[in-house]
Amino acid sequence: QVQLVESGGGLVQPGESLRLSCAASGFIFSDYTMGWYRQAPGKQRELVATISPRNLLNYGDSVKGRFTISRDNAKNTVYLQMNSLKPDDTAVYYCKREGWRPDWGQGTQVTVSS
Repeated sequence: QVQLVESGGGLVQPGESLRLSCAASGFIFSDYTMGWYRQAPGKQRELVATISPRNLLNYGDSVKGRFTISRDNAKNTVYLQMNSLKPDDTAVYYCKREGWRPDWGQGTQVTVSS
């Protein structure tokens, strides 16, 4: 059974940083592209970043240069380092196992507010 458990969300002020983690289980983690997505109230879910098994990276335009995705295959974990956070980054952040039959985590709330 695939499980994706996000952690690390919270309330921060503009300009601060957060690191999200997604612990995966139930599949061969190193074989899959993993992704982070986010959904703000009243908006569609959007791509934040993906990382392939060979560490090929892809970022959404709104986070390029501020966010970094990484993975630790030994720990079955994918990370999202978020720097220079803005109020527009406020959303629920979801971890996703990419593929023809994707799986999603339950999400973690990130709120950026002064």
